[in-house]
Amino acid sequence: MKILMSSKLAYCIIFCFFLQGFLFAQETPEAVGHWDLEVQLGDQWVPSWLEVKQSGSKALVGHYVSYAGSARPISEVHYKEGLISFSIPPQWIGTHYMMFTGTVNGDAMEGSLLDHMGMPHAFRGVRAPKLLYPDPEKWSRPRALLKDNSLDGWKIQGEGTNQWFVKDGVLTSPASGSNLMTEEKFMDFKLHIEFRYPEHSNSGVYLRGRYEVQVEDSYGKEPSSVYLGGVYGFLMPNENVAKKAGEWQTYDITLVGRRVTIVANGKTIIHRQIIPGITGGALDSKEGEPGPIYLQGDHGPVEYRNITIATPAQ
Repeated sequence: MKILMSSKLAYCIIFCFFLQGFLFAQETPEAVGHWDLEVQLGDQWVPSWLEVKQSGSKALVGHYVSYAGSARPISEVHYKEGLISFSIPPQWIGTHYMMFTGTVNGDAMEGSLLDHMGMPHAFRGVRAPKLLYPDPEKWSRPRALLKDNSLDGWKIQGEGTNQWFVKDGVLTSPASGSNLMTEEKFMDFKLHIEFRYPEHSNSGVYLRGRYEVQVEDSYGKEPSSVYLGGVYGFLMPNENVAKKAGEWQTYDITLVGRRVTIVANGKTIIHRQIIPGITGGALDSKEGEPGPIYLQGDHGPVEYRNITIATPAQ
């Protein structure tokens, strides 16, 4: 009898959990998902990104990426009848909590926010594309993106003074200045790039101009998404393989849709991981479109060489 009662109780508990899961699945709030946003700053719209996800049966939490800095956690997202709101503390600049308020209508979101300086801005956005599809069956032969003594095929980005020049195949920015990007745009690719930096310097390689793979003096530190080999603020490498400052290092990066594999200095440190969204400093938030290879030059001296790319074969 006790065994029979225990079995009935077990089945009842399992059924209740199943029913709760079924009902919960039917009530997923429209705000849940990833959102590619733009925030109005003066006469410009700058990229931003939002993730809203469920935590348990009722709570909503998430992450927010501004036009600068890394992804920041949102401890609670409020959503009811199409209205969404949350607040987050400042990260690098300002003293105010950012206050975000908007409306969700299907795959569109719009509203306004008060930034960390207390200034109001409009925002708008759409649901981010999934970008999850199979790898290409074949790749083209790698081709060089950098000439020996010319910046042909590259253009300056940003407001800083241009420091970039090429000599004997080495692309150099000897001091903080503007950023640099390819004129050509790419969707899926295999990128090889070599780099060198002095002590305490910092740069980054932006894939499609949206996802920063960190380049930073990180020798001897614990692995982190904000150190060498990390996808800034999102993906942490499985080990820190950074060499000492002043030594040449290599990345071999494969990006297909959202899946990225990073081989740094001959070791696979990130394998087919999904990049959730844009990182701070992205050129735009149009994730479904091709974008350039974009090198950060505004955080200190850096050198690059032997930059090659392969794309899906036709």
